[in-house]
Amino acid sequence: MGAYILRRLLLMIPTIVGIMSISFLVIQFAPGGPVEQVIARISGQGGDASSRIDGGGGDAGGNTFSEESGSSEYRGAQGLDPEFIAQLEKQFGFDRPPLERFGKMLWDYARFDFGESFFRDISVIDLILEKMPVSISLGLWITLLSYLISIPLGIRKAVRDGSTFDVWTSGIVIIGYAIPGFLFAILLMVFFAGGSFYDWFPLRGLTSENWDQLSLGGKILDYFWHLTLPLTAMVLSAFATTTLLTKNSFLDEIRKQYVITARAKGLTERQVLYRHVFRNAMLIVIAGFPGAFISAFFTGSLLIENIFSLDGLGLLGFRSVLDRDYPVVFANLYIFSLLGLVVALISDLTYTMIDPRIDFDRRDV
Repeated sequence: MGAYILRRLLLMIPTIVGIMSISFLVIQFAPGGPVEQVIARISGQGGDASSRIDGGGGDAGGNTFSEESGSSEYRGAQGLDPEFIAQLEKQFGFDRPPLERFGKMLWDYARFDFGESFFRDISVIDLILEKMPVSISLGLWITLLSYLISIPLGIRKAVRDGSTFDVWTSGIVIIGYAIPGFLFAILLMVFFAGGSFYDWFPLRGLTSENWDQLSLGGKILDYFWHLTLPLTAMVLSAFATTTLLTKNSFLDEIRKQYVITARAKGLTERQVLYRHVFRNAMLIVIAGFPGAFISAFFTGSLLIENIFSLDGLGLLGFRSVLDRDYPVVFANLYIFSLLGLVVALISDLTYTMIDPRIDFDRRDV
């Protein structure tokens, strides 16, 4: 097992490098980079953005508009002082060749040095840590709730396969999976968050403005009060997939020969189900846990964070892409790619804990 873990860890290096290489290459051809973003803000805000340039920001702002309209590779840069454009390029690191910039980025990221945001006066790691609690709350609770609902429901549907209970619950599950989470979130807002009907739940944030004045019990209630609508919107589609996966996995195991033998020995249905079938059937469910957690933790909450004004990592990544804040974009990509690979390894190791018959050392990676 030690050799397998070492191989997987070593394979993470070229995987991460490949992911970052492709992303960096795509960024090189994407229009509207950071320099153009600043130029656009200068044009629309009367030069306030020039104060973002380190060293000589006032001089750059004073010489922003030149009387001679020079040519520039940047869209909207005509009429701007070439020295100011050069200063922007130096500020963002674009005065160096792409390969040099990419190599420096990999070296810095290997040491978990993500630099500072282009457009926020804060380091990238501090910015990510600032947004982390929201995403952790959503990811943790949605994963926990979906598994607590899906596994018992999937087992019961497998045991009562073809019954009325199985049919109508399947209908609910399929409908829940078909409805987009963001659409359901909007419906919840309309009905329960001050829309056309009831005003029972808040629309913004994870806590109320008087959070610091509340007692411990009041803080807990306030926290879950704010989470109710976002979690309801997200859990609808999350538990549907896991429920059907659990049911099909249990059905496949129930029909195998060892189950028939266990029943012939006089074991009760409950003993057969939870002593023999459960361990084997849950392997495939566990295999989907890393993907489910990572999806709920980051990408799955993007639209929900937007709708309910929850300032988490999903919303941070989305806004960073729009603003071309490349340090934040690449840091998010690097962290979650690395996290996904590590969690996948943990999932494989969990296989061996549940079923000792699995031995990854005997198979090729």
